[in-house]
Amino acid sequence: MTARAEDLVRLAARKLARGERLDLSTLAAEAGISRATLFRRVGNREDLLGDALWRMSERTLSRAVRRWEETAGPAVRDTEGQLRCLTVMGWYRADVAAANGLRVLLDSEPTTAIRVLTDPHGRVQPKVMAAYRELLARDVADGGFTPVVDLDSLSFALVRLGESFLYSDMVAAGRPNLEAAAKLLGVLVEGAPVPVR
Repeated sequence: MTARAEDLVRLAARKLARGERLDLSTLAAEAGISRATLFRRVGNREDLLGDALWRMSERTLSRAVRRWEETAGPAVRDTEGQLRCLTVMGWYRADVAAANGLRVLLDSEPTTAIRVLTDPHGRVQPKVMAAYRELLARDVADGGFTPVVDLDSLSFALVRLGESFLYSDMVAAGRPNLEAAAKLLGVLVEGAPVPVR
């Protein structure tokens, strides 16, 4: 391995996906570099954790977009009238909720995981918001809907509310309720609940 930053993030993401604890000494040894070199290339453990979690999130979101394209093509709405961005976001949340590696991280390091995932200045949440904004903007541009607030505010609300439901077992001692999340997010975007599929 050349131990470029991208390679180290990819290796960390694979470890997290398998449910392994992210240990910097082990990762550095596997990459054939010192811990100091690892730190220079990817930052501290939380920096690397954030980059790896974003890599996993980005891949999950890309799969959801491809799924839409395979089933509905370029349409802004499916045959049932479901808006593309809401459907893609729903599939994304469902896949994140089902990710065993993320569940292991949340169970074993709840405080660190929530901090890294939901930090408004971190390496995950701002990128998820930007990705959501892009999905929304695409649907607006293609004539799917007209938002009642600016897209930055809407993407912020969608991500924060989605996190509240997705990680509710960690932040509110409740069970994740993706169906309720989909309905509420549908109301935010379209002013009406969106059926969950």
